[in-house]
Amino acid sequence: MKYTPELYALTVISGATALMWVPYVTARMTTHGVTRAIGVPGVGYPVDAPWADRARRAHLNAIENLAVFAPLVLVAAIVEVSTKATVLSAQIYVVARLVHYVIYTVGIPVIRTIAFLAGAIAMVVIAAVLLLSAV
Repeated sequence: MKYTPELYALTVISGATALMWVPYVTARMTTHGVTRAIGVPGVGYPVDAPWADRARRAHLNAIENLAVFAPLVLVAAIVEVSTKATVLSAQIYVVARLVHYVIYTVGIPVIRTIAFLAGAIAMVVIAAVLLLSAV
């Protein structure tokens, strides 16, 4: 299997997604102390700062979307489909997801939605290319 630009994009966004927990966990440790931050949340667990909660939710959203993007890219690599459209879509996906994380964390709703849609459309394009190549 060739290491395609799409696989490179998958590597980049997987690595970024793997690190998205760092800001909000660091905020918890700084605000509530290490022991409290690594404990089990329950009754009386302190509330995170609004930005940290948004970062956590953005991270969860990134994981959910990665669960769709990764198989598409892996299927493309397995069946050796790499086109200008799939390369550009993979690159757009990476940028869109990084922008989504930052903008979601900062709390700008309209741009967040646009970034989300750009990533979703990029995945649809990859899926469409794969489906059309099977015909």
